[in-house]
Amino acid sequence: MSRTGTTGTKKRSRTRRAGESAFGVLLVLKNALMALLALLLVVAGAWTSWSTAQYAMLVQAKERGTMTVAACDDDRCWGPYAPTGGDGQRRAKVVLAETAAPEKGRRVEVTVEPDSDRAVRTGPGGILYAWVPLGGALLLASLVVAGGLRMRRTAWAVGLSGVALLVAAFFTL
Repeated sequence: MSRTGTTGTKKRSRTRRAGESAFGVLLVLKNALMALLALLLVVAGAWTSWSTAQYAMLVQAKERGTMTVAACDDDRCWGPYAPTGGDGQRRAKVVLAETAAPEKGRRVEVTVEPDSDRAVRTGPGGILYAWVPLGGALLLASLVVAGGLRMRRTAWAVGLSGVALLVAAFFTL
């Protein structure tokens, strides 16, 4: 027979109940923090991607044309630009990210960002390349979802979608 007079149930002390309650609050706070961190990673990746993707995706871009790759250095390539539509004008030099550029001498479809000489590759390859930061953010968020939130199936889905985006960008360029 227990302290309460009935078999099978024990009355817990007030201190123990308060401790269990505080532990539950800490668990909820940890899960909320991990979910917020995963969301922050995905939003930051989408925000970073959108700054380039808007020019690659939107048809209303003012300057669309082709760039002939003339030379490259460590992280960028440059060459002359010839407009094919919009309000574009010929330019002697526009700059394109080296990872998005084909080999020297080849032409690639681009759009030029307003008020700059920075070119962004268009077409499927350019669009997927612009969303690469989101793919990386999805991979990082999957680690937070798996480790911090213990949601392994969701983490696999998030991580595999990030990998799919990165692989698609790699093969379309």
